[in-house]
Amino acid sequence: MTTISPERIASIEARKHELSAAMAAEDLGRDDFVRLSKEYAALEPVADAAREVRRLRAELQVLTHLAADQSAEAELREMAELEASDIRVRLPEAERALAVHLLPRDAADDRAAMLEVRAGTGGDEAALFAGDLLRMYQRFAEERGWRFELISASQSDIGGYKEAIASIAGSGVFAKLKFESGVHRVQRVPATESGGRIHTSAATVAVLPEAEDVDVQINDNDLRIDVYRSSGPGGQSVNTTDSAVRITHLPTGLVVIQQDEKSQHKNKAKALKVLRTRLYELERNRLADERAGARKSMVGSGDRSERIRTYNFPQGRVTDHRINLTLHKLDAILEGPGLSELVEALVSEDEAERLAGLDEV
Repeated sequence: MTTISPERIASIEARKHELSAAMAAEDLGRDDFVRLSKEYAALEPVADAAREVRRLRAELQVLTHLAADQSAEAELREMAELEASDIRVRLPEAERALAVHLLPRDAADDRAAMLEVRAGTGGDEAALFAGDLLRMYQRFAEERGWRFELISASQSDIGGYKEAIASIAGSGVFAKLKFESGVHRVQRVPATESGGRIHTSAATVAVLPEAEDVDVQINDNDLRIDVYRSSGPGGQSVNTTDSAVRITHLPTGLVVIQQDEKSQHKNKAKALKVLRTRLYELERNRLADERAGARKSMVGSGDRSERIRTYNFPQGRVTDHRINLTLHKLDAILEGPGLSELVEALVSEDEAERLAGLDEV
């Protein structure tokens, strides 16, 4: 368990008081106030956790001394020992909570996310499963009060999706969903299977932090923009105008196609949003690769080539292979709300892995 020194706790609380005093200054400009307010808001939960650790440590010291004081009444010493025992249980929990607050944060954790779901091996059944996953994430997002917007979708002939891209906005979206990236495998009897045999299919999920305009500067000269007539499943024409947009980013070769809107301008705006997010992720990956001794989390790298989870319908179970967690509540998970238990377990495992790798803070 990482030990948080009294000096570190004192410095956290001192910084909070400094910020509070600085924000109260009469001659403080608006920009400075906004900057200080953001730092104060980020530091406040850390300071609260630090104060709780300091309080429990101080109480434990007093109670331990009282319990060992032979001049005190026996009943008082017994009561002190009972209270001290209770604090000895609560203190490690409080120290862990503080240590988690002190962990380096992914700068993208508070961002909205771009969710990409694609059918993998398994043909029509894989497309149906991709549709199941998309609905799972949509319901999970709605339950948390996040905004879910379908950006583009390519439906299969019998339902489901060959590919779908959605934007999910809300508080801490990327922090919660970033471990969903990877290969999701399903084992079930397809509706089209007359013999009752179990088939294995797969879909890939990618969760990327959405880029903001200031993150990625796109030079118009680096883009090739083609417009053409939209088409639907099976190749039939959706409308009679050249509203579909294909944008190619020449330096990287990234291609984004958008045709869901009837307006060419709306399709172009959505395509640029997707392109900007993918370019931002490329830059994040490049910087991560440059860091010496970059950590690979126990919950995986998020690589889409990595099988992360299996949904077994005959047994009604879902297994996350990265943390060896099996839950026999497949229906609840695919309905959305049940996904919370998996998401929180992955976040906790990541925190435990990072805490174990820290020296004294």
